[in-house]
Amino acid sequence: MKKLAITIIATAAISAANTDAQTTQRLTADRTNEYGLIYTLPSTVIDITMRIERTVKRPGEFNKYAKKYLNIAKPITKTEEYVTVTDAVINCHGEADAEKKYIIQFKSGSSPFINIDGNNSPLSINTDETIDISFTELPEAPATMVNPLETPAAHQAVTQEMIQSSSSAKRAELAAARIYELREARNEIISGQSDQSFPDGEALRLALDNLSAQEAALVAMFAGTTTITYEERTISYTPGDEDVTDKVIARISPTDGFIPVNNLAGEPVYLSMHIDSHGELPVNEKGVVKSFPKGGLAYTIPGKATFKVKYDNRTIASGAFDIAQLGVTFGLDPGLFSSKKTPAFAIFNPATGAIVTLGTNQ
Repeated sequence: MKKLAITIIATAAISAANTDAQTTQRLTADRTNEYGLIYTLPSTVIDITMRIERTVKRPGEFNKYAKKYLNIAKPITKTEEYVTVTDAVINCHGEADAEKKYIIQFKSGSSPFINIDGNNSPLSINTDETIDISFTELPEAPATMVNPLETPAAHQAVTQEMIQSSSSAKRAELAAARIYELREARNEIISGQSDQSFPDGEALRLALDNLSAQEAALVAMFAGTTTITYEERTISYTPGDEDVTDKVIARISPTDGFIPVNNLAGEPVYLSMHIDSHGELPVNEKGVVKSFPKGGLAYTIPGKATFKVKYDNRTIASGAFDIAQLGVTFGLDPGLFSSKKTPAFAIFNPATGAIVTLGTNQ
């Protein structure tokens, strides 16, 4: 069959956050269901995904001797912790609206079918085609910065003499001496002057990496350590039918990361929503609103809203989305989909319940 399709609503990418909602089930109109198919139109949910970077700086045991032994001018001298939001994206998905359950009633003898998702929301009718679901994903997270004092090589770097010494100044002197020994050993291996032999390149690489890790651990005892970790969190928000200004949707603590909204120990993350348009019912050539056809195929004509997410006095994400709650529900004559010669087909936006494509099979 050849399909003639008309795109009703242009959508470059429909975002969804609920994997279960994409489980597809086909329902066919027949005698067992009296040629009626039941489905639920969705409401639109906004998903804000954020990544935070937590930095922890701690002074080394020998920070007072950093300049003397290693010429480190500015070692870390006090513990500091701070958090920042590095990335944020906004997506949307659909969830079943319990108040929008409908039945499309066909004539007996026909066999139209509808594909629904895990929310019982329509994906398509009389076709197995659905729109591509895509997400705006966070950029790949940078590598976590590991504390060199927490590596296995750190234990190898500390000598027995350092452990037994009760003097901080003496331990610092021994640690500095050990650093220079490690550097000399590495240079000898690289230049080929070492007495130690290695069976292959991999063994050589492992030996050099181990020496570097031991040196890094000892240097950290003077310079201090900086560890950086990342955490991601998705916060879902169901829009209403009014503008929203600076609604607190999350809080971020420098020590605990994401914390509950009611915990004032964290800095707030704000969400604002501006309604750009409301969906409107179609009218006839005389400007009169068309009537909903009896037993018709219900669908959503959505509105549109723009969202902004702010943290630390800066906008970290923004985007405009079609929103079912800002729209209206209309319907198509069920006879379009049960025609024996040229049955119609429709493809829906699962985040709004809008018809994306309407065409005929012929």
